Amino acid sequence: MNGVLNKYLISGFLKIVFNTVLIFISLGIILNLFEEIEFFKNLNESLSLPFVMSLSFVPTLILELFPFIIFLATMWYFISIKANTDLLSIKTFGYSNLKVSILLSLTAFIFGLFILIAVNPITSTLVKYYEQEKARYSRDIDHLISINKNGVWIKEATRKGPTIISAKKFTADSLGDVTIYIFNNNNEIVQRIESEKINIKSNPWQMEKAKIYNFINNENIIENTVDETNYLFESEYTFEKISSLYKNLNTVSFISLLTDYEELNERGYSKKILNEKLNKFISLPVFLSLMVFLAAIFTIGSLKKTQNLYFFFISIITCVVIYYFKDFSLALGQTERITLILSVWMPIIAITLFCSIGIIQINEK
Repeated sequence: MNGVLNKYLISGFLKIVFNTVLIFISLGIILNLFEEIEFFKNLNESLSLPFVMSLSFVPTLILELFPFIIFLATMWYFISIKANTDLLSIKTFGYSNLKVSILLSLTAFIFGLFILIAVNPITSTLVKYYEQEKARYSRDIDHLISINKNGVWIKEATRKGPTIISAKKFTADSLGDVTIYIFNNNNEIVQRIESEKINIKSNPWQMEKAKIYNFINNENIIENTVDETNYLFESEYTFEKISSLYKNLNTVSFISLLTDYEELNERGYSKKILNEKLNKFISLPVFLSLMVFLAAIFTIGSLKKTQNLYFFFISIITCVVIYYFKDFSLALGQTERITLILSVWMPIIAITLFCSIGIIQINEK
């Protein structure tokens, strides 16, 4: 009998989770579609492209919101089994509020592991495609920064013409194996500068052993190159500005982060950012599990069929508070008021303390 009841509870819970996810995906696509249409409106492209771009971006957004989706789905599920008296019937078979909560919490935890292993690689691939396509259609943008597996690419507009900077390495305060292409206003190459290392902590950039190649008529290179020990190069970008513009690790999956940690660090991702993202991944199953307990505290304690409006406001307020507390905690970590790892786990610790008190109360009812 326990097996049948467990299967009934889990299947009903997963069904509502799936329906909630579909609702969020639909809303996400509709809202994001307007932004994509605005982006592509001046390009000769069909409406299918903005729709495909939305489909590529929204799954990653859903993954970010999944703890709140689980919370809302759990409240929906508990309200539904209270309304049809299933919860009361289950209790007659010896199931307490705590046992039901633990069962669904373990289900959410396992579902979180499934997301990390099976779903996250797909969403990271989709968002990688999204960024590549956006970059391809953004080729007319004067200023553009891209960091990928090939290194750092910077497009910068100047009075004399565009400048393209390519670097294979991006480490603290410096670029490595750098090539700079300088064009005139007619998009003709006039100069190429190469350097093994450039200090970009401040402007102007300081190059080590720079080699300067001057072009004539866009095709002939002046043979006498100049080696400079401390050649200065003017740019509007610094290490701090580049780092602030590129903090997106959504293109890297949980499995890739585990297996390619050192390689990602060599590409220019700082260990602090990598550790923050890794702890976000690891904390996800725990976060989902706690959100089930939190929903149970608000809904399962009473068998009254009314109060649906009350539960609706409670769910909205709770999601908003947790969301902003999560952002506030991450802001403390990024400003080094607390460690980044603690900033990831602090909301989870707070929810755990609240649930540890609340779950005892609902079990007594």
